[in-house]
Amino acid sequence: MFGALAGWLIVVVANALDLVAPYVPWTAPAALAVIAALVGALAWSTHQRIHVRGERVEPERAVAFLVLGKATALAGALIAGGYLTFALMFIGRWEADGPRERVIRSLVAVVAAVGLSIAGLLLERACKVPDGDDENEDPGDGDDPVADLGYPHHH
Repeated sequence: MFGALAGWLIVVVANALDLVAPYVPWTAPAALAVIAALVGALAWSTHQRIHVRGERVEPERAVAFLVLGKATALAGALIAGGYLTFALMFIGRWEADGPRERVIRSLVAVVAAVGLSIAGLLLERACKVPDGDDENEDPGDGDDPVADLGYPHHH
């Protein structure tokens, strides 16, 4: 929602000030795609380590990965909303080259941002300790992120 508001505000403010709306460079979706690929690779390696090989991850590293996953999932959603709204603001002027380029490049950025969000969610999920692998009496069930990361409970 905030991303959509930002995308709309950029166009409205540019129009109100008689400015040309920003041009979307190809580097924007490319950078999003590269970051999504890196987070996705981290999610895959974390999943392999925890769920396939059954290795434990240091709690600090697991928390850092969990936070990174959550942040990239939220950032991807925010960015996708912003670019989608930005594209929709120009869809009515599709015939002109400038607006058409903004729509196309923004939609490519939306796809890359959705990929970033998915990669973040996969990393977040990969950090979850499988049930039964925790050594304490209260294995992670998805309701307690601390237990899901393998921290012992202190009652």
